[in-house]
Formats: sequence, C-alpha cells, structure tokens
Amino acid sequence: MSKKIAAFGEVMMRLQVPGFELLSQANTLNYSFSGTGVNVVSTMTRYGYEGYLVSALPDNPLGQAAESYLGKLGISKNYLVRFGQYLGHYFLESGVGVRPSRVTYSNRLESSFNTAPEAIYDFEKIAKETDVVHFCGITLAMNDVARNNIRRFATAVKDNDGIVVFDCNYRPTLWGENSYKKAKPYYEELLFLADIVLMNEKDAIHVLGMQTEKTDRHQQLKDLIPKVAKKYSIPVIAGTHRTIHEDHTHSLQGYLYKEDQFSFSDTLTFTVHDRIGAGDAFTSGIIYGELEGMSARKTVDFATTAGMLKHTTVGDTPVLSDVEIFESMETKGTDIKR
Repeated sequence: MSKKIAAFGEVMMRLQVPGFELLSQANTLNYSFSGTGVNVVSTMTRYGYEGYLVSALPDNPLGQAAESYLGKLGISKNYLVRFGQYLGHYFLESGVGVRPSRVTYSNRLESSFNTAPEAIYDFEKIAKETDVVHFCGITLAMNDVARNNIRRFATAVKDNDGIVVFDCNYRPTLWGENSYKKAKPYYEELLFLADIVLMNEKDAIHVLGMQTEKTDRHQQLKDLIPKVAKKYSIPVIAGTHRTIHEDHTHSLQGYLYKEDQFSFSDTLTFTVHDRIGAGDAFTSGIIYGELEGMSARKTVDFATTAGMLKHTTVGDTPVLSDVEIFESMETKGTDIKR
C-alpha cells in the first residue's frame, strides 16, 4: 500500500514578471500557486506516493483557483479547509547575469492560512490517516497561531507513530528583531519531535547557538551536525552546500548524516534557469530515499540530483519523476533523450 505524505503549510500565489523585466517595466504578470509544503507533497506524488496538503484557502474564487491548481499537481484536497479571504503572494523578478532574481512578499500575515483558528483542523484524525508529515521553519516564523498548530499536529503525528520531517528553512527577516533568540525555543521544540531534519551548520550556529572552533564550513558541518543529532535524538539530518561561481554557474553538494556516519554526494555544477524550489526538491529526495530503504549514499545522490534538476525547470514546484532523476544520475546529462 502506498504511503501517505502530508505537509502543513501555506499556499502562496506566485506572480512572475515575464522574461527578465523588472516590476517597474512590466504590464502583465503570470500567476501560479506554490509553497514549501505544496512543492514537497507534489513531488512525492510524482514519486508514486499519496500526497495531501493541510492548509486553509480563502472561501472565494481565488481559493477555488488555488485548489484547482493543487489538483493538477496531484495533491488531494481532503485536508484543505476554507477560511478567510486572502492568499499570501509574492512577486518574482527573474535575474540575469550579475543581477540576481528578486522576490517581494505581500499580504502574508493576513492570509487564510496564517489567520485560521486552531480548532479548524482535525489534527488527530489526519495524524491517524497519514504516514509522514512535513513541517517548515518558515511556517514557524508566521505567528503564534501557526506555531501552536504545528506543535499540536507534530505531537499528534508522533503519538500515532508517524514520521515527522522538519525543514529548518530559516528566514531571519520573518522573525524580526532578535530573530535568532526568538526562533530558538520553537525550533528546539520541533527538533525533539523530528525524525528527518533538513539543515546545515549555519542553522546550528545561528539558530541553535552552537559553537565550533572550525572555520571551514565543511569542517563546521562535520563538527556540529553529530552534536545536533545527539542532543535532539534525530535519526536523520541532511542538507546542502551551494557555491555560486563568477560565471554564474552554481555547484551543489548534499550530505546525509545517519547512524553516526556522513555520506556526501558528488559536487554537481550547472547553469540556473529557476532556482526557487530547489531546496524542496532536495528535501523530497531525502524523504523518498528513506521511505524506499535506499542506502545513505544513494539517497543523498538522488536528492542532490533532484535539487540540481529543479534549477532547469520553470516554476517553484519540481516536476520531474523519480525515473527521470535516476536517468540523470546515470547519464550525467550528457546526451539527448530520444
């Protein structure tokens, strides 16, 4: 029987400026719907799992449009609720050359998801019906309502022997003044519940306040991640290191720490078409490898390749199947698929 994967998170409206124009130049915008949870769950459906999003959508045509879009991504509407009138949205201006892409958020705190009352979700029922639930650090940053909902939901998942996935995904601007100090207790609470965590040494240093005498980031990672795993009793921790080169190509190396051992992927170098959602592609790859019982090295190779390939497709949401990712791992992208 296929395992059921759920995510608790906000649905965002992506408003993209055509081509490489700036907002100040454009007269039209292309819209779609996304979000970390949307991206992860949709990707898992492409890998053959049942995908569910636990979220609130506005009770109006905008909410209907979002629900219809999620359906096209293969996401079940079973755990979607209707509340409020707004979706958070962001404007995307695509960069080129030395000018980076730019994201401008709007209407986030007034969204249906971030104002929905705690009682609107039946977390106990959902936890009994799903095997894996994904949570994101961005949701933790929103407000006390969202944080309380995460706490209740994650606890219910653990009480029902489910798997809790936590992507630290820290955004300092969302936490405001004294952001690290504000975030730390909420992060620690979820880390103690998590089975799979996505993070790197920067999260350990800045959010958790851990110290290391190492100065090289690779050595910092190898020093701190085992300490995080031990302190919070986390079975699996994974993440990436990114390097941006002068010719604007990017390099990505993934790691996975499990059973007191590190596994690292090869370093993959590639050109970038659309970077948004690459981290979610990597996360989905780690979840997939763990559920499929793959070796640690194969899991991190798969996840890193998935992250690389996301940079080659348009939109936030990863769209490639597991078969296509395995093919890329074998061919290294050196031939035309005929």
